[in-house]
Amino acid sequence: MHYGNADKCNLFTGEWIPNPSGPAYTNESCRFIESPQNCMKNGRLDMGYLFWRWKPHGCDVPPFNAQKFMDVMRNKTWALIGDSILRNHAQSLICLLSKAEDAVEIYHDEQYKSRTWRFPSHNFTISLIWSPFLIKAEIFENDDGESKSENRLHLDTLDDNWASQYTSFDYMVVSGGQWFLKTAVYMENNTVVGCHYCPKLNLSELGYEYAYSKTLNLVFHFVTTSEHKPIVIYRTWAPDHFEYGEWFSGGVCNRTAPYKAGEFDGREVDHVMRKIELEEFNRAVALDGTENVAHLKLLDTFQLSLLRPDAHSGPYRRFHPFEKDKNAKVQNDCLHWCLPGAIDSWNDLIMKLILDE
Repeated sequence: MHYGNADKCNLFTGEWIPNPSGPAYTNESCRFIESPQNCMKNGRLDMGYLFWRWKPHGCDVPPFNAQKFMDVMRNKTWALIGDSILRNHAQSLICLLSKAEDAVEIYHDEQYKSRTWRFPSHNFTISLIWSPFLIKAEIFENDDGESKSENRLHLDTLDDNWASQYTSFDYMVVSGGQWFLKTAVYMENNTVVGCHYCPKLNLSELGYEYAYSKTLNLVFHFVTTSEHKPIVIYRTWAPDHFEYGEWFSGGVCNRTAPYKAGEFDGREVDHVMRKIELEEFNRAVALDGTENVAHLKLLDTFQLSLLRPDAHSGPYRRFHPFEKDKNAKVQNDCLHWCLPGAIDSWNDLIMKLILDE
């Protein structure tokens, strides 16, 4: 496994320790937090989740230093490519950076899913690119996650949304995951080869593991064989913390403190997906050879995220959900994360991975 500075310490095993100084920004100092992650504005009253920091065993991760990061990234272009959890992650990064310079939005698509920000005085650009599967996909789903048909995934074709811009990137943060669990029809060579969970269609069940392995293999093969060599940071699977149900069946996440190591091991699907990611990442590093190994970095946020059931939006994805009725049945979001919050640590780790080079 290539951890950037693995000889010194594994950044990704450790514990959450109290951090009396609290977050680097607030929902008032950063205007880039989208409403479903703006837990304080939406009425969340418990503040304990803001006062922890990630401490790896045997070393320390300094807090994100916006000015230092910006100085190193002068004249550079970053791309963050993935789904809505990656969008959550991008908002955290923009908020942290806004301490050094305010971002100017220079592009957004119609649904504000893909956006580009520029920091003019550093000539530094960050593009958030919506690509929930990383590969070409026809998606038949609305913004509430309701489908009118099975998504169609082309397992042998990258998503042009990001692949067409690849040569302009100096750094990429890539992650996949949750969308692969949805029902889907799989295509190769423009021919249907099977599906995941499509009982009505009389197709062979290939399973999401098949599609996820294929996809990551394709992505890693592309970046390791391309002449253009940005630094590619792959962020691992982000676990959810639904209890007593799921997204559409009354699941909640109302804990107010982190788990201790060993208290919660995650679900089977978490381990299946992360195992695929680690296998494909390690295969890519092995095939890439030592001279290029610095181009691929693993941001293994799984363990540290697993320990933070307290840090999701929960019912506070909507504005003051209990204002009219304190016992109201409210849909919880136990997948995305409050900002500021636990996932700011993902950017502390990115900074350490990058600047330790």
